[in-house]
Amino acid sequence: MHIEFRHLRTIKAIYECGGVARAAEQLNITQSALSHQIKALEDQAGVELFVRRSKPMRLSAAGMRLLRLANQVLPQVEALSAEFQSLRDGSSGRMHIAIECHACFEWLFPVLEAFRKSWPDVDVDIRPGLAFDALPALQKEDVDLVVSSDPEDLPGVTFTELFDYKAVFVAAATHPLAAKDYIDADDFRGQTLITYPVERSRLDVFSQLLIPAKVEPGLVRQVELTAVILLLVASNRGVAVLPDWVVREVKYSSDYVTRPLTQDGITRRLYAATRTVDTEKPFVADLIRLARQEATRLQNA
Repeated sequence: MHIEFRHLRTIKAIYECGGVARAAEQLNITQSALSHQIKALEDQAGVELFVRRSKPMRLSAAGMRLLRLANQVLPQVEALSAEFQSLRDGSSGRMHIAIECHACFEWLFPVLEAFRKSWPDVDVDIRPGLAFDALPALQKEDVDLVVSSDPEDLPGVTFTELFDYKAVFVAAATHPLAAKDYIDADDFRGQTLITYPVERSRLDVFSQLLIPAKVEPGLVRQVELTAVILLLVASNRGVAVLPDWVVREVKYSSDYVTRPLTQDGITRRLYAATRTVDTEKPFVADLIRLARQEATRLQNA
């Protein structure tokens, strides 16, 4: 027996309308076409589905079995259809984010809170991109957006500019380097440099300053949390280099000093890497807009 969705919709419409004429009108087909559809279905089933001599038209026991199936299946089909329509409209989907910038959690959480309220049907998740190769994962559709400061020429991937930031030197107010107007690579010789626990190539202080200058700090101490880094710096246990949005509050504290790296400063740019086919999705575009907006708020704070 071959049952189609239209058969289930037919049995449900006749039951609800109490007759063929009103059901045909509801289904937007002719009464004759609906009658032929019923006869063809009954011929397939080998049983009568309706008690025709009753008014209103009643379902037979076999018809009631088919109605129960319709009541189970049709809501699921309608829900799936609505879900597919949402995907086409860009109002629902998945946004799994990988972060190649350890300190990015500091500004990303307010962005995601605003995003959640605007796009409640989008499944959001965050994966630390430092623990795996984030950009290949993006290409394989394991994640949907990568926050990165290192754009690459990758097929099928678009890098959209988010915002610029400065890498800022942070030390205790009593530290000898606090007397300087800016910090050069040589100033790190003999210093304890407190960093996030990531490879050096992903840390601005190394990639943009120390590695090119071939300077090695006296000691590198790795710490997971930004708050702990700042606590150790305030205690004069070492110095750190952090993005400007991280130090926006401590720069007004008497416990710290913040200085630019080099006389001209070191400016970096963050990007949102997405699959090119997803870049114009409404919720992807809105997340990027919110990220830029939050960055502007922090820089003006």
